Order: sequence, then C-alpha cells, then structure tokens
Amino acid sequence: MQFKDRFSQVFSKFESGLNGESKLPVHQLRKDALQSFHEASFPTVKDEDWKYTNVSVLADLNFELASSADEALLMPILEKSKYSDENFCHLVFFNGIFQEHLSDIIDQPGVFAGNLKTGLKKYPEVIEKYLGKYATHKDGIFTALNTALMSDGAFIYLQDGKVIEKNIQVIYVNGDKAPVSINPRNLYILGKNAQVKVVEAYEGVEGAVYFTNKVTESIVDANGYFEHILIQDESTSAYHISTTEVDIERQSVLKNYNICFGSAIARNDINGRFNDQYGELTFNGLFIGHGKQLIDNHTLIDHAMPNCQSHELYKGVLGDMSRGVFNGKIYVRQDAQKTNAFQENKTILLSSDAHIDAKPQLEIFADDVKCTHGATIGQLEESQLYYLRSRGIGPELARTMLINAFADDAVQNITIDEVRESVEALIAEKLA
Repeated sequence: MQFKDRFSQVFSKFESGLNGESKLPVHQLRKDALQSFHEASFPTVKDEDWKYTNVSVLADLNFELASSADEALLMPILEKSKYSDENFCHLVFFNGIFQEHLSDIIDQPGVFAGNLKTGLKKYPEVIEKYLGKYATHKDGIFTALNTALMSDGAFIYLQDGKVIEKNIQVIYVNGDKAPVSINPRNLYILGKNAQVKVVEAYEGVEGAVYFTNKVTESIVDANGYFEHILIQDESTSAYHISTTEVDIERQSVLKNYNICFGSAIARNDINGRFNDQYGELTFNGLFIGHGKQLIDNHTLIDHAMPNCQSHELYKGVLGDMSRGVFNGKIYVRQDAQKTNAFQENKTILLSSDAHIDAKPQLEIFADDVKCTHGATIGQLEESQLYYLRSRGIGPELARTMLINAFADDAVQNITIDEVRESVEALIAEKLA
C-alpha cells in the first residue's frame, strides 16, 4: 500500500539521521512500532470505529519529515498564540522540532518541564518505564506510526509532592511549503500529590497541507491534580489525528478540555482509565466546524475501580457542509460499584447541509451505580430567539448570543482565566 511504503521510506531516512540515538533503548521501541505499523490495517469506513470518517486522502499524499524551522513562518503565529510570560512557561515546537531559544525549560530538583529529547538524557529510566506503555504501538496504525517516527515532544515530570506554580503552554506551530508529517510525542508524569496545569496548543500556517499525528500519555499518581487543555486550530488544509491516553490513581483528579476548531479532517481519541478508587475524571469538549470540515471525537472512560466519578460534556456547532462525529463510551466493570458517571453530547446545526453522527454508549456490568448519558441534535430554539428579539435585540445579534452561550458552556470551568477568556474570544471569532 502506498501509505505504508511511503512511510517506510520516511522511517529509513529518519533512522539514518539518528546517529548515537539509534543505540538507545527507545529506538528498539521505534523498530517494534514500525513492525506493528506494517501489520496494522489502514482504517476504512468499513471499520466500526472509522465508519463516519474517511481518511483515505492520507494514503494519496506524499509527506516528508521537516528538517529545519522557518522562523518567518513561525514567529507571527507564535506571537499571536502565546499566553503571558507572567503566568506561563512556554515550550515551543515548529513542525515537531523543539525551539529551545524560544522556550522556558524548567529543570529543578524533582521537577522537569522541557522536551523529550533532553528528558531522555536526564531521566532515561523514567521515560523507559512509562513511554509507550499506555498508548501502545499495538493500538492502531496511527499510534504505531507516531511511535516509529517519534523524535521529540513535551516531557513533564513531577516527583512526589511537587507543584509547578506557573502554567505550562506547549505550542506546536505546523506547516511548511511542502507537505510534511509531524509526529509529536508528549509524556506527562505526575507523582503522588503533584500538581500542574498544561495547555497543549496546535496552530498551523493557513493554507499549508500537512499531517499532524500526535500522541500524548498522561499518568497521575495518588492525590495528584492535572488540568490538561487541548486547543487545535490548525490549517483548514491540514489533517490532524490525535491520541490521548490518561491513567489516574487513587484520589487523583484529571480534567481534560478538548477544543477543536481547525484542520480539514480532525480525529481525536481520548481514553481514560481509573486504576484505583476515589478518582475523578472530567472530559469536556467543544468543536466548531465550517466549510467541509470533518471533526471526529471518540472518547472512552474505563471505570475499572469502585467509588470513582466521571463527568463528560461535548458540544458541537456545525455550519455550511461540515460534519461531526461523537462516539463516547463509558465502561463500568463488574467490581466498579458506587460508580458515578455522567455523559452528554449536544450539537447545533446551523445549516441544512451540516451533519452529526452521535453515538453515546454505556456498558455497565456493576449493579450499584449511577450513570446517565444522552445526545441532542437540533437548531436554535425559536422561543429563545423570540425572547431576545422581543427585548429589542436584532436577529443576527440574538442568534450570535445564543450560539456563543451554547458553546461557552463546555469551557466555562477552565480554571486558568487567561486561557478561558482567550478560548471564549476564539469561539466568538469562529462563530462571527
């Protein structure tokens, strides 16, 4: 198949440029992943998990790995997307290449926030213990491809009891004159009682054709707190496939916000698992589509332990001929008594040509649980429009106010004020 043959050539070129790194244990993981890549099937609409998302276009494009960073393309986007230096440390990547001179590496006793390449030198035993153990190269062709070609990404490591006071913004700016493939690999490890808030942002050179295939693994030990905000606003000519794996331990809290505006085709897989009791997971998402965009969100929350709670709210606004997919599964195992799980998906269609395929799912094998789920699809309510217009608000402004209020609901609980306000401004811009 052309897709596999093409990326086999890319891997050979990539491997030849590794030099001494090819002798590290991580390279054996890459080679194992390449084997899995060849054994895996390319997804088609005949596969249940890809039923509504046709990614065959990826097989027809010739992607190369980027070898250098063009700051003329990078800087205007970076200046626009960076949050304040006062409240944030920044880790900047251009086409997957770490920009150390534009970044704020944190390297203190028991705390590291920087790039994976540097982390491999400082904490090789930690990375070897966790990398690829949650998002494995057996999980599908795109995770296998990412693992085979992983070169760099964000690495955040907090030992027990450590707290990073500043928020961390991981910025990926992608796009080049020629089609490139970017394979970021992010690894976030929080020890017991550790705390951090991370914004992972994906921005693109508008009009550029490229393929972002990213994988993030997050491990939160007992009593940890992790707020993780994903913002994807890539080129509408690009393709974005994202896998996020979450593993939380006893009494830990993880809040994931997945905000998706960009790319021609976006596929987000977000999977969370409770590994001990009294954990709490929040999965909130917002997607806004225009033109012929396709935005596909697949989520899974695995209640493998009792006395845990999860909350999931995904909202979509689709206009023109855009399409959305929401497939959310909550899985409650037999011994997971006292589970409390809530899931809701709501989508507004702004045109008769917009379309959403929604599939909320509950699989419950325990009997002492409280679980609810639901999905609603519709247009703006005429009664609400009438209420606003009866108070002297014009039809366009009334419509805009209602759509913005609907979308803001998915992001209003973000605890970083600067991020929440920035996202709300982006929502208003996208819906203008």
